Amino acid sequence: MKTIFFNLKRGILGFVFIFLTSAVFGQVLVSGKVTTESGESLPGVSITVKGTTTGTITNIDGNYKLEVPDDARVLVFSFIGMKVEEVEIAGQTNINVILHEDTTGLDEVVVVGYTSRKKSTLTGAVSVVDVSDMEKTRVPNVAQALQGQIAGVLVTSSTGAPGDPIQIRIRGEGTIGNNNPLYIVDGVPSRDITFLNQADIKTMTVLKDAAAAAIYGSRASGGVVVITTKSGVIGKTSFDVSYYRGLQKVSNLPNMLNADQYINTLEKAWNNSDRTGVNPYTADRGRSDFSDTNWLDELFEQGKSQNLQLTASGGTDKMQFLTSLGYYGQDGIVVYNNDKYQKLNYRTNINVNITDRFKIGTNLQLSYSTQDAIASKGESLIRFALLRAPVLAVRKDVNDPTYSERDPFTDMPFFTPTGYDQGLQRTMYEMVGNPIAKAFFSDDKRKVYKTFGNVYGEYAFLGNKELKFRTNLGVDLTMFHNKAFNENFGDDDGGGSAIDKGLGRQNRPNNLSEERGEARTITFNNTLNYAKTFNDKHDFSAMVGTEYIENYESSIGASRARFPFTTDKYRYLDYGGSDLDIWNSGTASEWALFSLFASTSYVYDNKYMVTANVRADASSRFSENNRWGYFPSVSAGWKISDEDFLSDVDWLSNLKLRASWGKLGNQEIDDYAYLTLVSQVDGVVKTNRFGNPDLKWESSTQSNFGVDVGLFNNKLAMSAEYFVKNTSDILLPISLPSVVGDVAPTIVNAGEVSNKGFEFSLDYRNSDKAFKYNINANIATLTNNVEKLHPNVPNIVTDVTKTAVGHPLNSYYGYRMIGIYQNQAEIDSYLSDGSAKPGDIKFKDVNGDGKITPDKDREFLGSPIPDLTYGFSFSATYKGFDFSMLFQGVSGVDRYNQGKQIVDYDTRPFNYTTAVLGAWDGEGSSNTIPRVTFQDNGSSKVSSIFVEDASYLRLKNIEIGYNIKSIKGIQNLRFYVSSQNLFTITDYSGLDPESTDLMDLGTYPQSTSVLFGVNVKF
Repeated sequence: MKTIFFNLKRGILGFVFIFLTSAVFGQVLVSGKVTTESGESLPGVSITVKGTTTGTITNIDGNYKLEVPDDARVLVFSFIGMKVEEVEIAGQTNINVILHEDTTGLDEVVVVGYTSRKKSTLTGAVSVVDVSDMEKTRVPNVAQALQGQIAGVLVTSSTGAPGDPIQIRIRGEGTIGNNNPLYIVDGVPSRDITFLNQADIKTMTVLKDAAAAAIYGSRASGGVVVITTKSGVIGKTSFDVSYYRGLQKVSNLPNMLNADQYINTLEKAWNNSDRTGVNPYTADRGRSDFSDTNWLDELFEQGKSQNLQLTASGGTDKMQFLTSLGYYGQDGIVVYNNDKYQKLNYRTNINVNITDRFKIGTNLQLSYSTQDAIASKGESLIRFALLRAPVLAVRKDVNDPTYSERDPFTDMPFFTPTGYDQGLQRTMYEMVGNPIAKAFFSDDKRKVYKTFGNVYGEYAFLGNKELKFRTNLGVDLTMFHNKAFNENFGDDDGGGSAIDKGLGRQNRPNNLSEERGEARTITFNNTLNYAKTFNDKHDFSAMVGTEYIENYESSIGASRARFPFTTDKYRYLDYGGSDLDIWNSGTASEWALFSLFASTSYVYDNKYMVTANVRADASSRFSENNRWGYFPSVSAGWKISDEDFLSDVDWLSNLKLRASWGKLGNQEIDDYAYLTLVSQVDGVVKTNRFGNPDLKWESSTQSNFGVDVGLFNNKLAMSAEYFVKNTSDILLPISLPSVVGDVAPTIVNAGEVSNKGFEFSLDYRNSDKAFKYNINANIATLTNNVEKLHPNVPNIVTDVTKTAVGHPLNSYYGYRMIGIYQNQAEIDSYLSDGSAKPGDIKFKDVNGDGKITPDKDREFLGSPIPDLTYGFSFSATYKGFDFSMLFQGVSGVDRYNQGKQIVDYDTRPFNYTTAVLGAWDGEGSSNTIPRVTFQDNGSSKVSSIFVEDASYLRLKNIEIGYNIKSIKGIQNLRFYVSSQNLFTITDYSGLDPESTDLMDLGTYPQSTSVLFGVNVKF
């Protein structure tokens, strides 16, 4: 760390020295002040001599001084959020300028595919993220900052655990396979952006339709997110320091039964079952060894986080630089601090103008992250906390003969050294693992080292530099190290192999698994861009390019068991047993992509616009028969508001119609999927999978129609889109008949899926007075439908879902509950087989045959794909104060709450939520919750009871800050307090409606946090 800071300091001093010692001859000193319309000084305004890189920035008071060449004619003043002003020098040595706010940013330059264009001339569905609003979300993963910001972009967290992945869907699920978007970071493609620092982001643009994304061809079917990071600007070196510290707590926990309620419920369940003899729960009442444990309260504690960002930037007209160092750390909300996440980033950006035509630069990012992972979903700690009986204590009594300081936790219910063979004692309170013990013994560390960046060179040809050649070499290198030690603990249940007798039932025997690997992607692209304006009316641009991408991945892993010593210093493979259970493996894969692409755009009189793109990709993931894929697009726009017949309509500032069509691809399949796989065992060659040499690209064809409207001098801006997206040749695994042998499914192109919907966004800015505010809202609809599957695979079925033609992907499928049987007469009149009892669940008899059968009475119950997504944000400033908030939500989405099924409806003696207190207990008592029983009351079936509406509205972020600009030597000092996930409105009974899993077994919930921070710029 000392070396990093020493090099940073030395680099900054070197750049400052260059700036201070550069000689200037034959120049004139121009000075002045830059202010807003209300007279406020504007620090940080960029002033350049037009057509050159000579420039400076204003100081804290808005003043500037600049040496300009004798023949300089125009100064250009630019500042984010303000209209660019060009001022004739005309012999003046004092030039004061007032900058006016650009309410919609129509002249803003937007980075799209390998180039940039004015926002006003875009013809595709391109959405620009407001980075200033995004920064206030205070999230560790940049992808999370997109949540609620853009219409048609759905961002969800797989869990709330620190470091767990984020899922982004742009315009829905288009395929059964990989739906993730492609990220372009400073011109380098990536499938992951967790390494980025939120404070380093300069721009973020989402390319939603095929016309905008087709230039990225075979990897763009899931949409494209284009990101540029901050770089240095001309002027003296400035320093930014940002720090915040936060606290997190769990919210939205269910109310579980206490010990008395639990025993009462089990006693009733026994009486409702066909059991004989004395009710054991009645006999157990008042036991002295009963506890009253709220396992959720015991599992969760207060979490904490902190973030530090240091940035230095500046430069001369010859060289600009930016260097940043960031640290983020989060200790999660589960006890014992084994759910931590830490990330360290270092980034350096240097741009050098060799001449006024030739420049080079580099952008290098180094990151290191560590995650202490716990079981955060599926068979998670949270699931165990929901299920474990409240009558069990967290820890054993010190006088218990099975107590030990190493393992003081309870395990099996009321265990005694011979308790595992004492019948009911083992099953009366169900053997659910102790979640507190699992959290304590968890040791699963995952480390990721990443190098990401590029070097580039750019040369401008022709008299006015209309033609530019750019070459770019990018690297994305990831190295990982996963190490998990599973320590033996718990009670001896008498099981296990002979050599493990006497060990606890958890992790028997102890074991260590370790894996190391790397993933390397090299990107080399070259582009030739031409841009020219003819006669002030004809804007023409064209671009051609080539790209070569090569990926290589490899990993090696091993494990051992039976470690005689288990302290940290012995948790290495060499210290494990060497006679049994030794395992090792290694693998590698590679793919390559070669591409040719071109784009052209023509704008006439700023009113009529047309753009065309085409890309040809050759991928090694497909056979020579289908190696090349071709991805064209075309789009057009008409800015009606500039027509003469609307010139007198003062309130209409902008009206533009857009239409586009394009084709995208998807090559995100397993490597070598088209090849036949064989293996050899004892000299016998066996076919493991038959290949498919005709395997080809998944392709997505998309049409888009849009309108952009600006009213009242563009204070109010609106946008509307309608799109139709059809994905064809979806890759499906087809199992062969058993006569062929035991072989893996062959991959074929067979399926088709459609997505269609509307997207609306609205932005209103009011900056006329001291109180300035901005309102942004977006909403999007989506209809997903499976159009076609292979004849041999008419549907794809899982435990709770069914993918079939005419329904959304992964639709929930099962029985529909229509009530509770109230008496035997109702059963006899409805069913012919007498398979139910009063208090059981009444299911819909779809075919009316008097029987409830899987092949005749199951139906589609819901969809995990939202029908509606939306976001709303509000921000305001008044003098030194600023305020912002962001709401985000989804509607028309379902989730299978398997946690509810096993907690409140299972036939085993797990704990229950207080909802079970309203269960059926006699005729007329309930028509929604069945009787409690240790026999199947219908709850073992996949049914509509557990398919819950997971719609929600969440206050994602709220922040208030205060800026101080009157401190000498400091450009700006800002204090703020921020809160995330402050409240959620939902009918979903699970812990978090945002879970990405199709089946919620008990997910680590997102936490509510409060942060206190400070930003200093000097």
